[in-house]
Amino acid sequence: MGKHAAAIAGMKALLGDRLSTSPSAITLHARDEAHYPDTPPDAVAFPKTVEEVSDVVNICARHGCPVVPWGAGTSLEGHALPIRGGVTVDTSLMRQVVHLWGEDLCCAVQPGITREELNTELRTTGLFFPIDPGANATIGGMTATNASGTMAVRYGTMKDNVMGVQVVLADGRIIRTGTRAKKSSSGYDLTRLLVGSEGTLGIITEITLRLQGQPEAISAAVCPFPDVRSVVNSVIRAVQMGLPAARMELVDAVSIKAINSCSDLSMAEVPHLFMEFHGSEAGVAEDAERMAEIVADNGGNGFKWATKAEDRTRLWHARHNAYFAMKSMKPGSVGISTDVCVPISSLARAIEDTIADVEAHGWTAPIVGHVGDGNYHTLFLFDPKNEKDRTLAMKLTHRMNERALALDGTVTGEHGIGIGKMEYMAAEHGEAVSVMAAVKRALDPEGIMNPGKVVEVN
Repeated sequence: MGKHAAAIAGMKALLGDRLSTSPSAITLHARDEAHYPDTPPDAVAFPKTVEEVSDVVNICARHGCPVVPWGAGTSLEGHALPIRGGVTVDTSLMRQVVHLWGEDLCCAVQPGITREELNTELRTTGLFFPIDPGANATIGGMTATNASGTMAVRYGTMKDNVMGVQVVLADGRIIRTGTRAKKSSSGYDLTRLLVGSEGTLGIITEITLRLQGQPEAISAAVCPFPDVRSVVNSVIRAVQMGLPAARMELVDAVSIKAINSCSDLSMAEVPHLFMEFHGSEAGVAEDAERMAEIVADNGGNGFKWATKAEDRTRLWHARHNAYFAMKSMKPGSVGISTDVCVPISSLARAIEDTIADVEAHGWTAPIVGHVGDGNYHTLFLFDPKNEKDRTLAMKLTHRMNERALALDGTVTGEHGIGIGKMEYMAAEHGEAVSVMAAVKRALDPEGIMNPGKVVEVN
């Protein structure tokens, strides 16, 4: 506990057994899905209410103790690692649907509910929440990192689907942003400021979400291609034509091999495009026909549709488990899973240059991507005991980031900054980084909210 002993004692008096310093709790909250070394907190708090979160933050503010919010621990850039110690605030006991306004197509939820739990709760309402990052992340974590995922090409990111938040600021104040109205011209847009702030400006304790009606018809498809450029060209053409696809996912040959081995599938080991369309029966059929023509014009063949729910589920389950399938190809390995996003017209070049860079070093690195958005992910696997391989993986990641910036893109389309991508902030944002730092200082003058993430402040 050391210098944070007084803060921990105060939280213990507040929370009792829901303030833990047990080795198991500390170890669980010392690592996420990223490749960074374990960084244990001094204690883990499990609040049940926004008032308890406020009290925890007040105690920490009085004692200068860092506060790091925790959702499901699925982040990939070290967002929730307590790199300066302090208390981790685990929101797993705050997982209720607080309100459901079905006629207004929205709901309010606590941060600890996961996206799958939310959609289970909504199953009988005819509504669903579309943001689908793959991992069964919490809504609070998804909001804090501005998650997106496979359906962002149609439904957008968390920023497009969060109507307002309740947040505990660094001084313990509880504020609300946004309303249930569909639009507003009232004041600064604090909601969009807080979405994607990664816990550096406050702890999100309630989220008002925009919901969607369950589509009348859903149809998924998968199609092999001779090369990555052919996949991307098909996607570019579909986007330019305004084809309303719900999902458009590139899965490269290396990834297909991994998926086949782990998902009892037998797809040809070549690049594939996974697609899904939502709408009316007639609309989906028309979209499918137009997409089939685009694919054929770009060298795709073996176009297969899946309209049965179980077939679609099997297909997307395999796609969502691609990360773990890839890791299984190299047992005992550690992976740097990184993402960038570029203008869609530059996507084929960016991916091909990444593949060429990897192959020039005698490596293979699986690539998947939400290509309808120009967003792709590469997994660099290496033996954690081999420092030479670790160094090479970091260099390949660095060049992938620089390549995205050179194409007027971003170093992260959805993973976020955390600690992993802070070094690129100045190159991407220029003097705007100092404005971000000023906002951070204004809302968190003592620097206790998830310190050392996104932007560094003095």
